[in-house]
Amino acid sequence: MTHECQAGLEWGRAVTKSDLPSTGMATQPMESWRPTIRGSRHIVSAGHYLAAAAAFRILESGGNAVDAGVAAAISSGVVQSDQVNCAGVSPMLIYIAATRRVICIDGVGVWPRAATCDYFASQHAGKIPEGIFRTVIPAAPAAWIAALRHFGTLPFGTVVAPAIELARSGFIMYEPMASRLRAFENKYRQWESSAQIYLPNGSVPKVGHRFIQSDLARSLQYMADEERAAMRRGRHAGLDAAFAAFYRGDIAAAFVRYHAQHGGLLTAADLAEYDVSLEDPVRAEFGDRTLYACGPWSQGPVLIQALRLAEAAGLSDLPHNSVEYLHRLVEIVKLAFADREAHYGDPRHSFVPLEQLLSQSYAVDRVLMIDPERAWHYLPPPGLSGRALGQVSGQPSLNAPDAAGATLDTTYVAVVDRFGNGFSCSPSDQSIDTPVIPGTGLCPSSRGSQSWVDPTHPAAVGPGRRPRLTPNPALMLDATGNLTLFGSPGGDVQVQAMLQVHLNRHLFGMEPQQAVEASRVTSYSFPDSFEPHASSPGVVKLEEGIERSVAEQLSARGHLVGWWPERAYPAGGVNWVERRAEDGSVLGAADPRRASYVIGW
Repeated sequence: MTHECQAGLEWGRAVTKSDLPSTGMATQPMESWRPTIRGSRHIVSAGHYLAAAAAFRILESGGNAVDAGVAAAISSGVVQSDQVNCAGVSPMLIYIAATRRVICIDGVGVWPRAATCDYFASQHAGKIPEGIFRTVIPAAPAAWIAALRHFGTLPFGTVVAPAIELARSGFIMYEPMASRLRAFENKYRQWESSAQIYLPNGSVPKVGHRFIQSDLARSLQYMADEERAAMRRGRHAGLDAAFAAFYRGDIAAAFVRYHAQHGGLLTAADLAEYDVSLEDPVRAEFGDRTLYACGPWSQGPVLIQALRLAEAAGLSDLPHNSVEYLHRLVEIVKLAFADREAHYGDPRHSFVPLEQLLSQSYAVDRVLMIDPERAWHYLPPPGLSGRALGQVSGQPSLNAPDAAGATLDTTYVAVVDRFGNGFSCSPSDQSIDTPVIPGTGLCPSSRGSQSWVDPTHPAAVGPGRRPRLTPNPALMLDATGNLTLFGSPGGDVQVQAMLQVHLNRHLFGMEPQQAVEASRVTSYSFPDSFEPHASSPGVVKLEEGIERSVAEQLSARGHLVGWWPERAYPAGGVNWVERRAEDGSVLGAADPRRASYVIGW
């Protein structure tokens, strides 16, 4: 059976032996394809090898983790601009070793003042259509500049230099990006400004050819030039000028002009009044480790909640990737995502009972809903009082989970420097569902696709509201000061991939690279975070490497099982970095499912 045929497995029937991969694997994971990278000074793990190289270049030149992380985040928006945008989102967690403080920069924009549920109900039939109508204020540049202003040491012009080079001179097109451009060629063709960049000479760039983004280079250079002109008044004045260039200068004017010409909602006032928020992260204790996540305007707390449920469900007593383990793991995901659907949203506008949701006692009560012999076909009911889910249902379908691929955007960057500082960031926003603004090379954030046109929903559309992000960088500290950073792309797959790698590392004692590469399972029972929020009740995807007998038993328990090839792209792309406080050594892993790489010294 080819990989393509496996992707076409029919849903709604039991798995038979003829459906299963031809090669059976043991429940113990294979040896890793790559080594765990180790060093004694600094390290970066990023979703693309050129982004990792950009960060390492900054580290080697004397920059700290924040300087290097920002360089990698911006470079990601060049070399992965199909799924990461320099005018997108960039939520981050920063660890300052000198004070042992963890800070969250939200890095997600808000809806324009004209955006309301009533507007979308009356003008767009209750949908959030592709294109400029899902635009929220771009947050990534504000997040980069805030990080540099408060915690970095270098000018914006220095950290943006690798990205400008990659955009101006180009980089060599690689298969994952070329594959996405081929898959979404018709989407790029619907906007002339997008087709000019992503379909040069009328066709998808070939692997091995140089891919140039001249307009994007000019936009980034303009910000750097404005900074340089203002730096005689000091470093902060320069950063302020770079910020103003984007939010009040020529770039903002181009965005506003395009929206005015095409009936969009974004205005000059929306942009001029915006800035990111610096917040205390959400945190929870797990023995001697503390896990930090972004707020409930993201799905970060879902990871904490899932780990709480894993504790309460007794996963430590079960063999890795056995039927008992995977069944409970999938049911844990359903419980956590049912609460995400019922409760999570921007806490400035919607009450989120995080203290209860993340408590150990709540987890103990919730896992009683897991039947060890039978899967929930639909989502289980949420806990606590609040919004009722109604009928969260749908027809099990391959197309709902991953064939469209639009939910597989995002990348990740983790950096630890020689001082022990850490930078954990999930830059995102694709160029597939919204046009490039002519002359800029930029797609203002289309993250509005992660809101709901339903005023009762905790993640509803509304002026000044943050959509509920899927990007969710994580950071962990233990009592001795050991630091871990990790994250993943993949929409709703992110938390599931991160959860499994965390358990592989801390429950089963795997080396980081082995933990990252081990075969995964993914559930699709809940409403997708992206418009139109489809679900595929009961559907579970397994990667090759999981035993065929396990799949048969999962099917017997009510899971609708489909297969991915080994180390499949849709199963996420986890990057992982650790620093040991005792000797300052660093180690890291990068997921071969994506174009990820680790560089350490």
